[in-house]
Amino acid sequence: MATDPRIALTQLVAALEKHFEAVAARRGDGDSSVERAYDNLEDAFINYDEALSEEYGEFLPFAIPEEDN
Repeated sequence: MATDPRIALTQLVAALEKHFEAVAARRGDGDSSVERAYDNLEDAFINYDEALSEEYGEFLPFAIPEEDN
């Protein structure tokens, strides 16, 4: 779902801010708002990384670790 890299960057920054707000207002362990913010941040990160790759052939210098199932 990569888009224009500038749009993807704006969405990533917004997701970082929302994640911070959710963490700062956490209402205990397992707070669903923090989990949703984490998921949204992960999606925005992936989208930005894909947008950079498609448009410029560049990648971010870090990756999201694979989950052990």
